[in-house]
Amino acid sequence: MRQDKKAKLICIVGPTATGKTRLAVELALKYNGEVVSADSMQIYKGMDIGTAKPTAAERMGVPHHMMDIVSSFESYSVARYTAEASDVIEKIYSGGKLPIVAGGTGLYIDSLLRNMDFAAFDGDKEYRSELNRLAKREGPGAVHRMLFDIDPESAVKLHENDLKRVIRALEVYKITGETQSAHIRRTKKYGEKYDVLYLGLNFSDREKLYDRINMRVDAMMEAGLLDEVKRLIADGVPTNSTALQAIGYKELIRALEDNLPVPDAVNQIKQNSRR
Repeated sequence: MRQDKKAKLICIVGPTATGKTRLAVELALKYNGEVVSADSMQIYKGMDIGTAKPTAAERMGVPHHMMDIVSSFESYSVARYTAEASDVIEKIYSGGKLPIVAGGTGLYIDSLLRNMDFAAFDGDKEYRSELNRLAKREGPGAVHRMLFDIDPESAVKLHENDLKRVIRALEVYKITGETQSAHIRRTKKYGEKYDVLYLGLNFSDREKLYDRINMRVDAMMEAGLLDEVKRLIADGVPTNSTALQAIGYKELIRALEDNLPVPDAVNQIKQNSRR
């Protein structure tokens, strides 16, 4: 990284289906940039349709980074993402181009751009399994209530169905004795690593956004999302793996395992995406 000043970059954030990917490509073409994905599921190989990875045509020749970098069998940490994405940004900037971070995973973006340090936290697999069993037995609301009792600041930011992040917050407290919200405040260093222009996308009419989400899910199904899920299972990817907990995959897996109607699973995908 150049030592005289911070690297300049653009970061595009916003809900799903707001056009982040398309805007990133358009800006990259206009300002000689390259795109760095900050989506926690686009890192996985073989998961293209359900993670809405841009096709070669949609990328329009713009290099895209931090996609298809690990097997869907692997578990991937925010600390690893931060280290690898930081190296990518340094190479893009050192090469005279503009890094454009685009994504929908807030924890990845905060850790990468805002100096929030999660590197020392590995989690507690046994406790995580215990909480997952509780959620399966009593529903995700039971786990969310546990978080609300100890860390209401984090709980109000997370929907109860965002089970992975709810459990993550509980793990932080169990291991460190400190709430995740307090941990973030304490570990956030002064200033940011980069000179960042944030662009936030949204719809003033929420119903229009919901319509776009519903249309996107329908398009994914038409493109073969169900077959993609079946292939991943046939390849031996564990259905409880981190990769297959992504929205769009877990709902169809449940339908296949419990012999439930696929249209019901599709409606659940739409509902969870809107949330």
